[in-house]
Amino acid sequence: MDWRDRIELNPEVLVGKPVIKGTRIAVEFIIDLLGQGWTEAQILDNYPQLRHEDILATLQYTSELLKEEAVYSLP
Repeated sequence: MDWRDRIELNPEVLVGKPVIKGTRIAVEFIIDLLGQGWTEAQILDNYPQLRHEDILATLQYTSELLKEEAVYSLP
């Protein structure tokens, strides 16, 4: 699966933040929920418009961004 199938960046939706296609649910919101300890099941129960593939796409998208991030060491 390619995250591009599930995530879109549209300047007219949430000022261009990446969202799950067809929703106004931002990738960062899903990551925040996971970071707060929500399980995938809790997310899917509370946001029935989401699918398992949306959670995976969110993680893939975030992983790709982190791989591109430059890391600098401080003196």
